[in-house]
Amino acid sequence: MELSITIFMSFLLCTSFVNGQYNAIFSFGDSYTDTGNLRILAGKTKNPPYDTPYGMTYFHHSTGRASDGRLVIDFIAQNFGLPLVPPSLSNQDFKKGANFAVIAATAMDPAFFKSINITGTSPFSLNVQLGWFDKLKPSLCSSEQECQNYFKNSLFFVGELGGNDYNAIMYSNRNVDEIKALSPQIVGTIIGAAEKLINEGAGTLVVPGILPTGCIPIVLSQAHNAPKEEFDPKTGCLIKPNDFSSYHNNLLHQAVQQLQSKYPQAKLIYAEYFEAVVDFILDPIGHGFTNGHGALQVCCGGGGPYNYNSSAGCGSPGSTVGDPATYANWDGIHLTEAAFQQVANGWLHGPYASPPIVS
Repeated sequence: MELSITIFMSFLLCTSFVNGQYNAIFSFGDSYTDTGNLRILAGKTKNPPYDTPYGMTYFHHSTGRASDGRLVIDFIAQNFGLPLVPPSLSNQDFKKGANFAVIAATAMDPAFFKSINITGTSPFSLNVQLGWFDKLKPSLCSSEQECQNYFKNSLFFVGELGGNDYNAIMYSNRNVDEIKALSPQIVGTIIGAAEKLINEGAGTLVVPGILPTGCIPIVLSQAHNAPKEEFDPKTGCLIKPNDFSSYHNNLLHQAVQQLQSKYPQAKLIYAEYFEAVVDFILDPIGHGFTNGHGALQVCCGGGGPYNYNSSAGCGSPGSTVGDPATYANWDGIHLTEAAFQQVANGWLHGPYASPPIVS
């Protein structure tokens, strides 16, 4: 394809703008963002979390990321000319950013789940991650004003969070209305974290919504014998789980807009996973996903209707691996590097962010 002079000059201007915009990235979240914290927490176990073939595409070894390669945060760091954001529990220099996310993390603390008779959730909630951030701050800046100036030119990600909260509630046999009734508390916790960061100087914050739960192969595989009317005929996804995912996302988007009105000095961005995944499903070939039967089948799995088998998960005996570049879903829960790259581009330039990060 020929590149016109006009497009080439626009590319140069965009590259110059992008590479000089932020001095660091700080992120909070779960397995969609963790770049190795759970692996560090697990220590040198015989089977570290997300071992080979995880990491096969870009790193060529497992890094603790829940994908075959890079995550959204990795692509965005590279876009701005920054190093990949290191896990905050590692022994590294964090002047260019730190990642506090932990696989399986929830927005809400364990006490919240205990109050509604749910146990076994991750102890590494958003509040815990914010505590790690507070402990790290003295090594980044030495005064309140210095911190304000430093964080003003940093990019913050608060999420994706909430997906694990809803999964825990959903698997405790609560109905959709009961789940929706808890959404304002979950959204409030995420927004409260964003507000805390703004008050500490954060200049740009990205607050992502959750994925379409009804399109996740692990959820679909458990309901593949459900009545036909429970599935969306256009996507093949489950209607009710997607209903509360949309409900959460709408509440979160509205809350982000309200926070923006309260703090006009900051730039707040609502980012979508939901719309991106639905787009992959509706037009898999157009997005390069030539395998996966409409982007719902798993690349690394052990058989079954969606190639997801709980007794033969990705990397375990009985599982097989396809070409991740041609699939949207990696292991039944997480996306492939190829899908994450398209989401990242949509956050940077649209249409999956409001407003786009580069705007």
